[in-house]
Amino acid sequence: MKLVIIFGAGAVGKMTVGQELAKITDLRLFHNHMTIEPVIEIFGRFELDVILRLRDVIFEEFAGSHHYGMIFTCVWALDDRSDWEHIGRITEIFGHEGAEIYYAELVASQEVRLQRNTTENRLKHKASKRNIEFSRYLLLSDDEKHRLESHEGEIPFPNYIKIDNTHLLPEEVARMIKDRFSL
Repeated sequence: MKLVIIFGAGAVGKMTVGQELAKITDLRLFHNHMTIEPVIEIFGRFELDVILRLRDVIFEEFAGSHHYGMIFTCVWALDDRSDWEHIGRITEIFGHEGAEIYYAELVASQEVRLQRNTTENRLKHKASKRNIEFSRYLLLSDDEKHRLESHEGEIPFPNYIKIDNTHLLPEEVARMIKDRFSL
């Protein structure tokens, strides 16, 4: 079993890279909005506790399955202890099952991310992002409130890669991740 965690700031391209990585490997994609969107639809608002509980069920069941592995995408506020704990919880679930865990951090300029915030693929898979004005506000707000890019040497895991995908196609980034981790 393998787990690839693709993380980075909003609209950096995590889901799109995950989609491309899933195409060239036997990994299954679980992007963070696959739990966010149904919870917003049912509850009428973002309910973090419900989202995290749903994710845990999916992680636990998948980690115990016979699948090759999973790609999980998320925003990781590196200055927020609870986000570190959340990543720790995910790795604990998969690690308990003997999974190999890989971390791919994507970074791009805010200007590029604001452009990507309105792409057809993003809006197709993330209903909550279709209110472009509000989505832009959230992106800028998250950038202001949190540190969403790691410092040199901060990520302590051996299976880690940081990619500036500002000028790279998602297919290129997926290939870099696949090759780096021999997926």
